[in-house]
Amino acid sequence: MSALLTAGGGLTAGDRSIITAINTGASSLSFVGSAFIVLCYCLFKELRKFSFKLVFYLALSDMLCSFFLIVGDPSKGFICYAQGYTTHFFCVASFLWTTTIAFTLHRTVVKHKTDVEDLEAMFHLYVWGTSLVVTVIRSFGNNHSHMGPWCYTQTGLKGKAVHFLTFYAPLWGAILYNGFTYFQVIRMLRNARRMAVGMSDRVDSIDGRAESKVLNRWGYYPLILIGSWAFGTINRIHDFVEPGHKIFWLSALDVGTAALMGLFNSIAYGLNSSVRRAIHERFELFLPERLYRWLPSNLRPKSHHLIMHQQQQQQRSEMVSLKTEEQQ
Repeated sequence: MSALLTAGGGLTAGDRSIITAINTGASSLSFVGSAFIVLCYCLFKELRKFSFKLVFYLALSDMLCSFFLIVGDPSKGFICYAQGYTTHFFCVASFLWTTTIAFTLHRTVVKHKTDVEDLEAMFHLYVWGTSLVVTVIRSFGNNHSHMGPWCYTQTGLKGKAVHFLTFYAPLWGAILYNGFTYFQVIRMLRNARRMAVGMSDRVDSIDGRAESKVLNRWGYYPLILIGSWAFGTINRIHDFVEPGHKIFWLSALDVGTAALMGLFNSIAYGLNSSVRRAIHERFELFLPERLYRWLPSNLRPKSHHLIMHQQQQQQRSEMVSLKTEEQQ
């Protein structure tokens, strides 16, 4: 991610080695998580709906950002430039895709519009165009160097200001937009729920719990970006105040949490009920019946739970009949 590209100044060789290991491990986890969502979208036709298509583009951006963070040798000329700007480009694209998901949900639930699929071309223009513009602007006044496995920029005050304006300003704008949007969506759905409760004599408690779980899940989305980039923002501000003096633990948290953003996104956005249902159906088709008992209960197909329940009931009825015969 972009915050990783400036974490090297003022640290010892040992500190840089530790931060390099943190970056590689966290980026690898993000790459695996994002690649899993991309693979699910490509393999399962039932997931190729517009709502999940946006999640696919988000996971693809995270996957490519993580990939360029963990591979290549940035110490060789052009690759240094390519790695630095490519990671910046796809990281910006990642958090911009989260705003399109929030916009789609808000337009569908709050505005009651059904034209969101017609806006796909505008979403692409907005995300890729904005990412390209801020990446090009960031190149002004930067002098490139390298540290360990990634390329970073050693810049003066002007370059740091440009970096902050081209990455952290749109990042926190996206965080505020997502937070405000999801707040409106959740508030409207809860108000609608209260009205339904008032007009009905009884409410299905199972549906209520499921709805609350979905609302709580949506509330976590803005927190992902905050958790991923809070330490990075603090580290950039500290770098403005005391240039050249890095705090190791702050740099380590900056690198680790930022590199894990792809993993957080893949869990929160990608592992929804549709993906779990598709995976369960494949388990039912390809896994032998005897292997189901080794799976965790939350990963077992519902049909298997039903079969097990029927078998238990049958065993109980047989036990009852045997006891009755013995008594007679």
